Amino acid sequence: MIARVAALPREIRQYLLVTGNYWAFTLTDGALRMLVVLYFYGLGYSALEVALLFLFYEFFGVVTNLVGGWLGARLGLNRTMNLGLGLQVVALAMLLVPVAWLSVPWVMAAQALSGIAKDLNKMSAKSAIKTLVPQGAEGHQALYRWVALLTGSKNALKGVGFFLGGLLLTLIGFQGAILAMAVMLAAVLALSLSRLDGDLGRARAKPKFREMLSKSRAINILSAARLCLFGARDVWFVVALPVFLATQFGWDSWQVGGFLALWVIGYGAVQAAAPRITGRTAGRGAAIAWAGGLTTLPALIALGLQGQLLEVQPQVVLLGGLLLFGAVFAVNSSLHSFLIVRMARSDGVSLDVGFYYMANAMGRLIGTLLSGWLYLAGGLTATLWVSSAMLAATVLISLALPKEA
Repeated sequence: MIARVAALPREIRQYLLVTGNYWAFTLTDGALRMLVVLYFYGLGYSALEVALLFLFYEFFGVVTNLVGGWLGARLGLNRTMNLGLGLQVVALAMLLVPVAWLSVPWVMAAQALSGIAKDLNKMSAKSAIKTLVPQGAEGHQALYRWVALLTGSKNALKGVGFFLGGLLLTLIGFQGAILAMAVMLAAVLALSLSRLDGDLGRARAKPKFREMLSKSRAINILSAARLCLFGARDVWFVVALPVFLATQFGWDSWQVGGFLALWVIGYGAVQAAAPRITGRTAGRGAAIAWAGGLTTLPALIALGLQGQLLEVQPQVVLLGGLLLFGAVFAVNSSLHSFLIVRMARSDGVSLDVGFYYMANAMGRLIGTLLSGWLYLAGGLTATLWVSSAMLAATVLISLALPKEA
């Protein structure tokens, strides 16, 4: 097996390393998210307090993508990727303190490090793809397939992480789960340090710090659309949904983790298959059409939960609607991920990708905060109505994309 890998072209070997690195990180990230939500809610934290635990995770994701894109262009994507792995190990280690020390500020600080780590790793992986697509490949379609495969497989692993987090919490407890993940990720970091190319993604001309902000109107528009798109997902998915499943449906930790895991795995599978679903129509028109179709789904779920549609059990409305939402959202996400990599500059690709994922992180931050607050104020249906409004904004912003995008 090792001999076969060694015989592959350099670009393919590096792609496999980047993808494997990203997979391992994502597994721990998904598990940690579910562990924190379920463990601290079980300790008596309110939905808003649980949301606040992720405040710095999302906030520092905004900062990290912006600065990390600049660092990746100057220092190389291998260094930013490995730095992300190392910081995640430290963040996990911070949660191994005695339970009495796990105050809100301490957990928020650990989540801040985890947020920095996650976005360094993601920005590095997404940027690296543009530099690794083999010469002579069939242009945009090849790039679309590679980006969709990386993104889809990552999200499938994040779903496995959700399931793993719920299962480990049940089997070995919070700290046992944290320790196991820290040891696994440290081993991955050692492999990455020894095998990843040192000049991966480094720009020929060293960009200045002021060049972090995108100067491209098209990328600014796409970034704004991404902000609304991911805010629309996280406003009901991050805190409101798991808490609703636990309190209203009476599900145990492993049931909540298991269902959300299956959802994200299916979501990742659809993302990976997006090039086959959309065919060659992967530009501006496809992004607008798929976002438009997605806009109606949260509103329909909200109406169903309020009993204003057919007389259907709330479980059927919510779970069926969630599955449909996940499939359509996955195609939207893959289209956006492909468009940013295609539109990014070739030299210093991480600058544009970092700026774009800064907007992604800002959307997640807004969605996470709103998820806890709106759930307290109006329940799950309130988060769903806000989700539809944010998706409508995504469509309107996308109309301003250049026709050649």
